[in-house]
Amino acid sequence: MTSLRHSDKDLSHRPKRRRCHETYNFNMKCPTPGCNSLGHLTGKHERHFAVSGCPLYHNLSADECKVKATTREKHEEESKVQEESNRHATRHQAPTSKQTRYKEQVTEMRKGRNSGLPKEQKEKYMEHRQSHGNTREPLLENITSEYDLELFRKAQARASEDLEKLRIQGQITEGSNMIKTILFGRYELDTWYHSPYPEEYARLGRLYVCEFCLKYMKSQTILRRHMAKCVWKHPPGDEVYRKGAISVFEVDGKKNKIYCQNLCLLAKLFLDHKTLYYDVEPFLFYVMTEADNTGCHLVGYFSKEKNSFLNYNVSCILTMPQYMRQGFGKMLIDFSYLLSKVEEKVGSPERPLSDLGLISYRSYWKEVLLRYMYNFQGKEISIKEISQETAVNPVDIVSTLQSLQMLKYWKGKHLVLKRQDLIDEWKAKETKRGSNNKTIDPSSLKWTPPKGT
Repeated sequence: MTSLRHSDKDLSHRPKRRRCHETYNFNMKCPTPGCNSLGHLTGKHERHFAVSGCPLYHNLSADECKVKATTREKHEEESKVQEESNRHATRHQAPTSKQTRYKEQVTEMRKGRNSGLPKEQKEKYMEHRQSHGNTREPLLENITSEYDLELFRKAQARASEDLEKLRIQGQITEGSNMIKTILFGRYELDTWYHSPYPEEYARLGRLYVCEFCLKYMKSQTILRRHMAKCVWKHPPGDEVYRKGAISVFEVDGKKNKIYCQNLCLLAKLFLDHKTLYYDVEPFLFYVMTEADNTGCHLVGYFSKEKNSFLNYNVSCILTMPQYMRQGFGKMLIDFSYLLSKVEEKVGSPERPLSDLGLISYRSYWKEVLLRYMYNFQGKEISIKEISQETAVNPVDIVSTLQSLQMLKYWKGKHLVLKRQDLIDEWKAKETKRGSNNKTIDPSSLKWTPPKGT
C-alpha cells in the first residue's frame, strides 16, 4: 500500500511526546510468563518489554539472538553485493551464470524441511505449554525449508526493530499506549500498526468504532447509545457505482473532512506506510461497501489526489482485514484504472509502493496483460497500444513483462514474447473461478470526472 504525502502542518496541533533515547523504565516487564525482560529478538538491545522482541516467546535465548544477529548482518552484506551485481546485469535479458547458480542453490535449499528444535529444547517448550497455555510462538519445525524459515525470522527481527525504534522515539509505549483491538460492526479486529488517535483513546488498548460514520468511542455502552441515534447507513458523498450488493461512493475530503480524517486514522491501524491523517482536503476518497438489510458495510477504499501532477490514480489503498483474500483488493485497483480510462489518462499508483502493495499491483498487472494477450489477434504488439487500452502506465507494463520473462532484446529491438503457457494457466484459473470471480462492470459506473478545484 502506498503512503500519502506528509505535510509538516499535519500534526502541528497535536502535543509533542517526550522522547527517552537511552533510558529504560525498569518497572515495565515483558508479558511472556517466565521472562525476565533481558535480551531482544534483534540481538541489538539489552532489554525488551513486548512480545514482539521477546527471545523466550520465539523459543530462543538472549545469546542465541545475538548469534543470529551476527549471522544476519553477514548475510545482508553478501546480499548487498549480490543485488549490486544484479543491478548491473538488468541490461541483459538473459540471466548471468552467477545468477543461474544462485537460483539453483536457493532451489536446492528449499527442497528439504527444517529439522526443528533440539529434543531437549522441545521438551522444555511442551512443559511450558502445559503450564502457561498458548503464550509462546508455535513450533515451526517440519513446516518449510531452513531457507524460508530464515527469511521469516529476518522479517520478524526487522519488524521488532521498527517497533523498538518507535518506542525509543516515544511514538508508542509498549503495552499501554497502543490500540490492540477495535470493535467494528460485527467484527473484532486485531490491529497491526500504531495510529495517532488522541491519547485518551489510544491508552485504552481497545476502541469502539461506528462502522457507518467511523466515529470512535471509549466503551461499548457509548457505542450502543450512538448506534441507536446514528442516521448514517452508508458513506457520505455520491454513489458512483453499484452492481448487486457492491457500491462505491466518491467522498470529497474538503466537503466531508471529519469522515475522511476518521477513515485515515482507521486505515493507519492496518497500513505501515501511511503518514497523512488530517490534511485530507486535496483528496477524493473512493469508498467500496457491501450492502445488506442493515446498511452499506465498509469493504475498503482508495484515495486519489484531485490534481496529480504525475497522473497518480491512487495515493493510498486499503482492504479491511475481514474482506482480505476475497478479491476486493483487485476490484479496488481495477476501479481506479476504470476512472483513468474515463478520464482518458494513463494511471499509476503513487510511489513508493509497500511490499504488500507491490505484490497486489504486480498480480493485477499480470492479469491485465495476460487477458490482453489472450484476446489479441494481431501480429505486432505495441506497448503504447496496451497502455492506451488498459490505462496502465508503460513503465508498469514493461516491468511486469520483464518479471514474466516476456520481453527480449534481439537484433537491436525489444520483442514481446507471447508465452502461451502463462496465458493458458491464467485462462484455466479464470474458468475455474467462474461466477465467483469478483470484477468491476464498467456499465455500472455513473461518474463524470470532477472539475479541478
